[in-house]
Amino acid sequence: MPEMPPLVLSHPVPNPAWLARLTEDILDPDLPIVDPHHHLWDHGGNTYFLDQLLADTGSGHNIAATVFLQCFWAYRGTGPEALRPVGETEFVASVAAEAVRRKTATRVCAGIVGYADLTLGEQVDAVLEAHIAAGAGRFRGIRHITARHPRFLASMSTPPAFALMGTPAFRAGFARLGHHGLSYDAWLYHTQIDQLTDLARSFPETPIVLNHVGGPLGVGPYRGKRDSVFAAWSAALSTLAGCPNVHMKLGGLAMVVNGFDFHENVLPPSSGELADAWRPYMEACIEAFGASRCMFESNFPVDKGMCSYPVLWNGFKRIAAGASADEKAALFHDTAAGFYRLG
Repeated sequence: MPEMPPLVLSHPVPNPAWLARLTEDILDPDLPIVDPHHHLWDHGGNTYFLDQLLADTGSGHNIAATVFLQCFWAYRGTGPEALRPVGETEFVASVAAEAVRRKTATRVCAGIVGYADLTLGEQVDAVLEAHIAAGAGRFRGIRHITARHPRFLASMSTPPAFALMGTPAFRAGFARLGHHGLSYDAWLYHTQIDQLTDLARSFPETPIVLNHVGGPLGVGPYRGKRDSVFAAWSAALSTLAGCPNVHMKLGGLAMVVNGFDFHENVLPPSSGELADAWRPYMEACIEAFGASRCMFESNFPVDKGMCSYPVLWNGFKRIAAGASADEKAALFHDTAAGFYRLG
């Protein structure tokens, strides 16, 4: 039989009218939060720039600072191909400077994580140096996405090569991060966690943070197999947690790749519904890594396709309700501030 073509996944665009159907009082509104994972872009009318970000960070929770994560936006239109992603850092630095001029309550884009093609090997030095210069003191690291599965494609322009993290070219470029004092954000699927473990063991001095609780899959061949996926995911995660240079981001589960379908309901999910659905994953991460290596993240505006910003953080606070004061401080602020050196 001919091989089936991969399933192409697309994420729901945020629907403000639908999200407005459910509102909640803010839980623990004074708790300081660093949101260590958001984007800025305008994709076909899905606009999320400074004003939209501030509307979310100002919606009731105490968002002290944010960290921008690369999203293939605002690249330079000319010049060497390898240096074009530096345009994104230039754009984000200008947004951060505008927020300073406005004297916003939130330190917007206090940290910036950009993209560089690590398969350039040692030649990636010029790209890293350009990012650092463009970031005006805010540039913290690189995310070179490696998420890939033969049965489906996420909505990104150029899917990464299979088994990318193990290639000599990628590792030669990855080795340069430490020389520049930069960290690495990893975005992959749960089927690839073992590859990240091997990478982390090979570069024990390079700080790594795994995005979106390690991408437990819930689509394609994993649809309806949540229990078996959880078992495989948690086993791989336990091994990864043995690498002290690896941290974990708690969030990103409101993406179609995880198999949650909140966006198909008449009403958006409440924070209680989010907490019930996501608690097993996040508690497993906290148990494996400890609060000092875990940080809650919004992944906005991606996750805004399924839930609102105030409800999302209420959900996280429900999940962390049993934690001590010190653990909550770490999960919501201190771990992210330390990892991204926000001062």
